[in-house]
Amino acid sequence: MGLLTEGGYPYGAGEGGRWCERLVRGLDGHDFEIYALSRGAREEEERGGPRELPGQVRRVRTAPLWGEPAARAGGRAYGAYGRRERRAFDAHFGDLVAAVSSPGEPSSADLAYRFADGLYGLAELARDVGGLAGALRSEQALRALERACRAPGAHPAAYGTRVADLLLVSGLLERALRPLSLDWYGASGSGADDEGLAAVDLCHATSGGAAALPGLLAKRFFGTPLLVTEYGVRLRSYYLLEGGAGPAADGAGEPGGTVCEGGAGLSLAVRTLLSAFHRRLTAEVYDRAALVTHGDARDRRWQEHCGADRKRLRTVHPGVDPSRYDTVGEGVGRADAARTDDGRTVVWVGGRPEPALWQALAELREAEPDVRLRVVGPPDPGPPPDSRPPAALAPAVSFEETASFDAAGDPDVYASASVVLLAGSADGFPAPLVEAMLCGRATVSPDVGVVRDVIGGTGPVVPPGDARALAEAVLALLRDPERRARLGAAARARALELFTVERNVAVYHGIYLEVLSRAPVRQETPDPSVPFAHAADAHPPLPWSRSSAPTWAGRP
Repeated sequence: MGLLTEGGYPYGAGEGGRWCERLVRGLDGHDFEIYALSRGAREEEERGGPRELPGQVRRVRTAPLWGEPAARAGGRAYGAYGRRERRAFDAHFGDLVAAVSSPGEPSSADLAYRFADGLYGLAELARDVGGLAGALRSEQALRALERACRAPGAHPAAYGTRVADLLLVSGLLERALRPLSLDWYGASGSGADDEGLAAVDLCHATSGGAAALPGLLAKRFFGTPLLVTEYGVRLRSYYLLEGGAGPAADGAGEPGGTVCEGGAGLSLAVRTLLSAFHRRLTAEVYDRAALVTHGDARDRRWQEHCGADRKRLRTVHPGVDPSRYDTVGEGVGRADAARTDDGRTVVWVGGRPEPALWQALAELREAEPDVRLRVVGPPDPGPPPDSRPPAALAPAVSFEETASFDAAGDPDVYASASVVLLAGSADGFPAPLVEAMLCGRATVSPDVGVVRDVIGGTGPVVPPGDARALAEAVLALLRDPERRARLGAAARARALELFTVERNVAVYHGIYLEVLSRAPVRQETPDPSVPFAHAADAHPPLPWSRSSAPTWAGRP
């Protein structure tokens, strides 16, 4: 299996790296080759100490999407291009930027075909000749990009491109297309020590965008099936970042951290062209993938909106390790006072405290003076300035007596909770909510994101920011211990059924087998020096017929 990652496993931290680690270790019956793209200098510095890899990982290959491109061994520089190569580059790059600069929908068949034809034409040029990075930054590329922006029918925003915009767009496109120039694509059946992606049976891209580009080329060159997983649609992240700080620097202060960042510092023409490029690339990835998986209904809606075929979409919920919470969830050791539901402790998880929380806490304290709040978050000597209760609520809410902070994800904190509240700022998959469900605790959640898909019918859902509704839901649960117990048991059963690491790995194991069963069988050239390398019926018998008999055998 070729595992294609970007900015994560095996060097980067975060939930994406943990998910890949669990997948690789859980599928110990498969061999893996990891092809990782780094997005900044900080990840390069972390390469000195990657996490310990299991034995089924046979090879790890990395390449940067930042800085200056490395020259490929055996490749020709752009300056050595002849007339034929320059003409081919001009045609292929012209097709790609013409599709990007057009205002048509991503579902347009003509534009999709033109984008794909240009993309794969550039990939073949990079494989056969080399020098693609220099060509994408050349004056020839700038002229082709300018022609596309000035052509009749181009996007109105593209007409305003300046020379500085053209230089910036060409540089960002070079970084986005850098996987086309990598030496990861060997020749299938060549017998070389490192055939790269030519020797893998399945390419699994852990995100869309640049990480899926090597999988697209492996499918194009060798027919290798492609599986794409998106826990958070990459195109949606790009759109959300368009109002950010722009691609001036990554987290380490180096130029050009990632090619998918937009920003208010970019001109309208640049943002338009980059958005169109990522939109076309996403549509091509979805079209070529054998299956596209997602973690929740929101990601599924985004994938359908971006052109993914519903028949090839699969929901695979993220997994949480339940072993940390078994003691609390199963009620073992409940004689300990720290693990007892006292009927008055409310735990806040998933983000910093919000104004609605303090208003709801004031109303709870008026009805039940013994209610206490525990905020799950990083250890702090005191609350942040903007998380203190408003001065108007000071008589009803005393922070020192009512609230405290605890370490994130501590099972003992969940064990002491009578009710668990989820922060309204939760945008992605609400892992803290699943942790509370695994602990068998009743929850009250805001109606945001995919909370309804996760919680099902095992807990109240209130409008976000509605302090009165939040206080009423919590108070009803605090005054009804039997209902709390029923909802907690139902929540734990739901979490164990849908949101565990074992289920996540098992589903992907089945998907691997399904995709491989549909892939065509590769016919490798047998080694003539190996005895019985050819099957007995590999060569059909010679045809014996009257017309094929020689003339000396007595027949005309």
